[in-house]
Amino acid sequence: MQNGKSRLEQAHEGVEEVKVIMLDNLNKADERSGKLDDLEDRADELLQKSKAFEKTANQVKQKKKAGNKKMKMVFIAIGVVATLIIVGLIIFAIVGSSA
Repeated sequence: MQNGKSRLEQAHEGVEEVKVIMLDNLNKADERSGKLDDLEDRADELLQKSKAFEKTANQVKQKKKAGNKKMKMVFIAIGVVATLIIVGLIIFAIVGSSA
C-alpha cells in the first residue's frame, strides 16, 4: 500500500484518468470531423463558383475577340474605301488635266 491506497485503487484511478482523457480526445476528434465536413462543403462550393467564373470569363473573352474582329473588318473596309477614293481622285485629276 502506498499513501493508504491499494494497488487496485491506484490502477482504478489511472484507468479513470485515461478514460477522461480518451473521452476528451473523442470529443475533440468529433469537433474536428464536423469542422472538416464544413470545410469540405465550402471547398466544393468554391470549386463550383470557380467553374462558373471560368465559364463566364471564357464567354467574355470570346465576345471580346468577336468585337475586335468586327473592328478590324470596319477599319479594313474604311481603308479600302479611302484608297479607292484617293485612286479615283488621282485618276480623275489625270484624265481631267489631259482633256
